[in-house]
This record gives sequence, C-alpha cells and structure tokens, in this order.
Amino acid sequence: MLHNRLRKLTLLACAVVGLAGTATVGTASAATSAAACSDLEIVFARGSGEAPGLGITGTPLVSDVKSALSSASVSSYAVNYAASYDQTSAGPGATDMSNHIKSTAAACPDTKFAIGGYSQGASVTDIAIGIRTYLGTGQTIPTELAPRVVAVIAFGNPLGLYGQTIKTASPAYGPKSLEFCNRGDTVCGGTGTGPGYGHLSYATDGSVDQAAAFIAKQYNAS
Repeated sequence: MLHNRLRKLTLLACAVVGLAGTATVGTASAATSAAACSDLEIVFARGSGEAPGLGITGTPLVSDVKSALSSASVSSYAVNYAASYDQTSAGPGATDMSNHIKSTAAACPDTKFAIGGYSQGASVTDIAIGIRTYLGTGQTIPTELAPRVVAVIAFGNPLGLYGQTIKTASPAYGPKSLEFCNRGDTVCGGTGTGPGYGHLSYATDGSVDQAAAFIAKQYNAS
C-alpha cells in the first residue's frame, strides 16, 4: 500500500509541472544571499518536476512574508536540488538546505531562518531537520543552529503517509512547525475529497497566507 501511494506521488508530480509552467518562479542564489545579511532568510524547496526556483508555493510565500515583515529585511534561498519525478532527490536536497544554512549562519550571525518545502520539498525539509523518511538520507542542520530556525513550513508533506507530522516526529522543530495537508491530497495522506485538486491548491486556497502569518509571528516572537 505504501509503495502504491509513493507511485501516486510520482504521478501527481507530473501534474505540478503544468501548473508550475504558468507560475512566476522565484530564484535565489548563495551569492545573492551572501551580498548582504538579512534579518530573516526563507529557505524553501520546490516540489517534484518544478523548474529551479522557489516554485508555485514558495514564490508567493516569500512575497507574503516580505509584506508582513515590512520593517525587517527578508531574503530567500531556493534549495538547489533535482526535484526529480522518481522521488530520489530529497536526500541531496536536504544536504543543500543544511549546507546553505550552515554557511549563511556563519557569515551572518544575526540572521534567522524560516525553512520549508512543498511535496518532495517537504521531504527535503524533514530530512534536513533530522526526521527519518523513506525518501532518502542527507545532511542535517547542526543542533546548535536549531534556535535560529524560527519556523518550519510544509505543504503536502509525504511524511503523512506514515502517520507522522513534524510536530510528532521532531521534538526540536515540532513546536515551531506548521503543516498543510488538504482533503483529497493523497501525497500527504489526506482523506475524502476537497475542492479542486487537493495537492495543487496550496498556493491559492489560503494556505500560503496562513503560513506567511505564522512565519511573521514566529519571527517577531524570537
């Protein structure tokens, strides 16, 4: 049953490409991030099949957080990984996420982070914060940097297929996490039916707005 669901995840990823093609893809690079230290950096991993960048959920999320934190400087980094259809790239993605946070944290001692991902990108995030998954292994964010991560966001997280959430699986990051799994989204174990196509509607159903408000609240409280 689990393998069938993971195969469905791969098929659903194909549908993301069609939507991603109509979205404005945000981009960021380590060089851009290093040019000036920001108060908050959003490190986000796109979903399977999306073009390199922040993707269909990460792009509006960054925009909304910048609006919500107008008095703070907010930068972004798009995790550099393959986001492959076969779901084998989450481990390398986690390594890139972790390495980027380590290097930025060293260069910018006052910068805080909000991290997250969509679909396979959520698995990237899971692995980076030390949660074991069936989608690979990779380097994790050093324990001493955990306090500088103010929020963890996941949309359509495959972790739900195993009956887990970040809140239940991570004592360190669970209390500052927010996850979205729509009704009918079989990628994250969502049951029933929902309006539209559950896995593809996070960018337009208010989930991104809620996530941005959560990040802003967490940052202001940190």
